[in-house]
Amino acid sequence: MASSSSCSSFPLISLSFCPLFLLIVVQQVAAQYPAMTLTVVNNCPFTVWPAIQPNSGHDVLEKGGFALSTLTHRSFPAPTYHWSGRIWARTSCTFSGGRFSCATGDCGGRLECGGLGGAAPATLAQITLHHGGRRDLTSYGVSLVDGFNVGMTVTPHEGKGQCPVVGCRADLLATCPDVLQVRAAAGGHVVGCKSGCQAFGTDELCCRNKYNSPRTCRASTYSEFFKHACPATFTYAHDSPSLTHDCESPKELKVIFCH
Repeated sequence: MASSSSCSSFPLISLSFCPLFLLIVVQQVAAQYPAMTLTVVNNCPFTVWPAIQPNSGHDVLEKGGFALSTLTHRSFPAPTYHWSGRIWARTSCTFSGGRFSCATGDCGGRLECGGLGGAAPATLAQITLHHGGRRDLTSYGVSLVDGFNVGMTVTPHEGKGQCPVVGCRADLLATCPDVLQVRAAAGGHVVGCKSGCQAFGTDELCCRNKYNSPRTCRASTYSEFFKHACPATFTYAHDSPSLTHDCESPKELKVIFCH
């Protein structure tokens, strides 16, 4: 609730109406960018459970997670103010003994992640909306820094400037090196491909401590496996993807699984 001191800068507004006035002002400031749609598409031949995690201080969208059947999509309004976060797919999810859990990307055993992050390995879409001031830029990328579970692309529509499709269309589960494979408990098939960091946990592979700089954090044979298959992705902490973009005011941003 606004205090009297908060309203003192509006001497012509009575204190009883000031909180409402401030709410209107905040809404007008927040709604400074044109409407935009976020769409999550499941082209995989199985159900996935998309998860959305906002960066610190940003709103949770769509309660942070939901189920999405094969060959369906879900569209929802994007924030009309600056927002950033990540989207990923959870796979092989089940309800058992009253508990929800997923073989990859699990967010603490919850259907609606509510702001929680996911367990690696998981392919991540990283998105920043409405930055760059009047230019209203949207930035996006696909990261394999935390490994891979499904192919993914990010596709903008009706944007100005450079707005390429980026991501990883390859099925890396089929070619994942043995030392990086994550297998399902039942059936033993490969459900995820770990990063070198997750597999071995060394400072060098995780770009920690003395390796935590662009000068000392380098590609490895493990990140090169991902980079060779999907050059337009981030594959280690200080990596740079091959495609750059400068996308202004797209009307829709699609995150497509198994594109």
